Amino acid sequence: MDNATSSLPPRRAALAFIFVTVLIDILAFGLIIPVLPHLIENFLAGNVSQAAVWYGWFSTAFMAMQFFFTPVQGALSDRFGRRPVILLSNLGLGLDFLMMALVNTLPLLFIGRIVSGITAASFSTANAYVADVTPPEKRAASFGMLGMAFGIGFIIAPAIGGFLGEINLRLPFWAAVVMCLTNFVYGLFVLPESLPREKRTPRFEWAHANPLGSLRLLRRYPQVLGLVGVLFLMALAHMVYPTTFVLYADYRFGWGPQMVGYTLALVGILSAIVQGGLIKKIVGVLGERRALLFGLACGTVGFMLYAVAPTGYWFWAAMPVAALWGVAGPAAQAMMTHQVDPREQGRLQGAVASLSSIAGIIAPTLFTRTFAAVSQAHMHNAWVGVTFALAAVMVGAALVLAWFATAKLPKTSVAVPAAESIVGSEIVAGAAELQPPIDESESRA
Repeated sequence: MDNATSSLPPRRAALAFIFVTVLIDILAFGLIIPVLPHLIENFLAGNVSQAAVWYGWFSTAFMAMQFFFTPVQGALSDRFGRRPVILLSNLGLGLDFLMMALVNTLPLLFIGRIVSGITAASFSTANAYVADVTPPEKRAASFGMLGMAFGIGFIIAPAIGGFLGEINLRLPFWAAVVMCLTNFVYGLFVLPESLPREKRTPRFEWAHANPLGSLRLLRRYPQVLGLVGVLFLMALAHMVYPTTFVLYADYRFGWGPQMVGYTLALVGILSAIVQGGLIKKIVGVLGERRALLFGLACGTVGFMLYAVAPTGYWFWAAMPVAALWGVAGPAAQAMMTHQVDPREQGRLQGAVASLSSIAGIIAPTLFTRTFAAVSQAHMHNAWVGVTFALAAVMVGAALVLAWFATAKLPKTSVAVPAAESIVGSEIVAGAAELQPPIDESESRA
């Protein structure tokens, strides 16, 4: 499939396969979100506090593997081509879900989660594939398609996973196995190679697979450091959802996997409404800076309402307010792009993605330990929502930082770094929160 197919434009089915690959990966992970904490809880004889601590370790390990192996897979795809990396990732993910569906000990389940963090790191390769086969003027739309796959997956999967989890906690894992392995077999016959041999790197170099390399770029643009800090605080706060919500909803509202799945699906729908329809209008009316401050204010209020919600109905009522904080991320991203050389936009997005991964490593332990302390003390009053209050404090701090960091920031100027220029990425990275991070290694496509 190398020389024969790479010399010709890949079929439309190839792009469709990449879309389906991302969608199935998100569906597979979304299916287990409502049930994995409960499965851990079952291994611990129903101890909610210990389950929260263990789930924090699960989340930290997964994000750590993503942080280290996303650039590794990107560099491997530069050396050996996109097709083998994507297919092996699908196969490995399917076999890993099979292992997690069968294991009967918590340490083995933990190992499975580590492996899934490694094998699921192919999103950067999927982005690189799209960059290979799409003209520059159409790449933004193509990356938007991948963002749409993320959105669809996060809306549908938790509801399906919650429904299956009510039948059997292992059933969502088996559904994920079928999806991943079916996608692997389908890809064997459909997916051509997108990167010709003459365009591949001559050897694999660890310098190109270094997850910290893109962070060095931020030192060249001190004017965006404040906005980078805002995005980092937002990424920290956002982790309260995947790390504690399932156990929190069970502990405070008595919700099972099915109700949690429906609620997460509603979160996805509200996010899609904000991301897909309201951002353009809000930014058009308020401007980027005011839209950023508005989004952060809504996030602060929304998380605080989550924290004090006495019933599930109050929690649902707060969701539209909290969803409006989705305006802040794209507004901050847009303001940063005005300050950075056009040739280094891809590297900027890589740096932001690296910081998000670091937040994903730190936040699980912080939130799960906090929730474990509350549940261990058998608190059932407003204190049980302390993790959401902590998230509200983080977003509030981001609001204060954004106010001062953007007060004197030029609106449309583009800075050129003083140091030697680096040939940047041709990829236009989307600002949608659901879009997978774009790794620096893709820029050589």
